[in-house]
Amino acid sequence: MSTTRTSRQVLLAHRPQGTPVPADFRLVEVDVPPLTEGQVLVRNTYLALSAAMRTLMSDEDVPLPMYRVGEVLHGPALGEVVASTDPGFAPGDLVRHRSGWREHAWGPASGFLRLDPDLYPDPVAHLSSGLTAYAGLIAAGRLAAGETVLVTSAAGSVGSVAGQLARLLGAGRVIGTVGSAAKADYATGVLGYDQALDYRRGPIGDALGAAAPDGVDVVFDNVGGAQLRAAVHAARPRARIVICGALAHQAAHEPASLTVDTMAVAGKRLTVTGFTAADHPGLAAEWPARFAAWLRDGSMHLAHTRLDGLDSAVPGLLDLLAGRHTGLVVVDLRNAYH
Repeated sequence: MSTTRTSRQVLLAHRPQGTPVPADFRLVEVDVPPLTEGQVLVRNTYLALSAAMRTLMSDEDVPLPMYRVGEVLHGPALGEVVASTDPGFAPGDLVRHRSGWREHAWGPASGFLRLDPDLYPDPVAHLSSGLTAYAGLIAAGRLAAGETVLVTSAAGSVGSVAGQLARLLGAGRVIGTVGSAAKADYATGVLGYDQALDYRRGPIGDALGAAAPDGVDVVFDNVGGAQLRAAVHAARPRARIVICGALAHQAAHEPASLTVDTMAVAGKRLTVTGFTAADHPGLAAEWPARFAAWLRDGSMHLAHTRLDGLDSAVPGLLDLLAGRHTGLVVVDLRNAYH
């Protein structure tokens, strides 16, 4: 059994007022309790950060497992089993779970999923948002060969996968929106976008009109706000608009509600669809093998930013919300145990 006695965790100290600040969080050391029957103790190796965590810190009425003041935060994580009283897990097993923001996780075995450690070239791929992009483009976006695709937040966790997938699935042209010149270069030079539009340089509607004068067929929207409004204007007749995220609200504090041209939606017979990957178990079943094959043959790039140690988690999240990172943002905890 493990000799682990204490572990560090990050708590929500206060609900942020506007942009979160370091004082809204607290890093604490806690005792690791002995396991009871049917439980697992895991040494976390990677935890993922996302803009959606800003919403979880709020007191908004949304159907999500919200963070509670004074309690440890949660989120996707990978780890190695160090002790188990459940026959389904053994020390050394690689697992995924939702108890991130801590160096060790423990609890009922039902809260942990055992993974194939050899599936991906880099285990961080197990934390990718790729399935979300895959389900959004195929099931919600109904992407057809030769179509023009717009992905907002093209260099983010989901967008960095969606742009690459759109190309692999046969899109004729893939356009993205980003928040800096450096991200525009990254989107076109690394992620394979045909064009990346910096929304900070001027009206995004004008830039989108110039980049896609014939309109767009599929919109994969991670942002909302003015970018979604511009996408509706640029959409071709019978275009599909896939609503995946709300970064304008989560990171920039724009209102979650949005006024769009409903006459354009009706007149162009647009389809606007919200979705989650959980709606599509068939795609979820096929995704890991396809993703692994694309990563191994170089068809896809695992876009991610890797931070070191639990102390970097809060600054990393604040930087993510400020738009300073690209791809999936993960905190590497492996050095905590040396």
